[in-house]
Amino acid sequence: MTGTRGSRRCIPAALPGEKLNAEVLEYLRGGADAGMVVPDAVDTEVKTVRVTTET
Repeated sequence: MTGTRGSRRCIPAALPGEKLNAEVLEYLRGGADAGMVVPDAVDTEVKTVRVTTET
C-alpha cells in the first residue's frame, strides 16, 4: 500500500491498526533521527505516539 504526499509517493512506515511494539518504535525513532520523514506523524520525531481503542 502506498500513499501520496504532494507529488511524491510514499510507503507508510506503519499501517493503521498495526501493533507498534518496541522494535517498530525503535525503527521509527532511528529513522526520524537519521532524517527519515515519517508520513502523517503528529510527532515527527516519534517521541510520543497516540493510542486509540475501538469498542
